[in-house]
This record gives sequence, C-alpha cells and structure tokens, in this order.
Amino acid sequence: MAERRVTVGWPEGLHARPASVFVRAATATGVPVTIARPGGAPVNAASMLAVLTLGARGGDEVVLAVSTQDAEAALERLATLVRDGLDELPAA
Repeated sequence: MAERRVTVGWPEGLHARPASVFVRAATATGVPVTIARPGGAPVNAASMLAVLTLGARGGDEVVLAVSTQDAEAALERLATLVRDGLDELPAA
C-alpha cells in the first residue's frame, strides 16, 4: 500500500465543484483509491457522496491511498490535484 498525506489547497475545501473535479480524477486513474481524514476511516475516492461526507475544508490534511505500488503515479497525480487546488483536471 502506498499513501500520501496532503493539505487541501482549495479554499472552499472538497465540496461541490472541487469534489467533482477530484472524483473525476480519481475515477480516471483506473485504480482503487481511498481518501480519509487522518485517523478516520478511508472512503472510496471515486464516490462523490463519500468524498463530500469527509467534510474536508481548505487547509485540512487528507490521506490518499492505493493498494498497489504500481499505482504510485496515480496517487501522486491526485495528491497534486488536492494540494494545488486546480479547478480542472490536469492533462494525463
């Protein structure tokens, strides 16, 4: 398992549009990715409802994880998206 701790860069946090961008990016990786608050239960990063229930705000830390080492590139791409608060999906 590989994981990254990252600070949410979107000022409004992971809700509405930012969560939608994140969920689309997580789905596009093609690998199972989870997201959690530190110490909390991980949820499916490809589920809009699950991501919204985290209540992650701007400046909060989240933990992204994948179950296989070969998914490391996907994990890094999602970590960059969350940290930098991009409004659109970066090019693959």
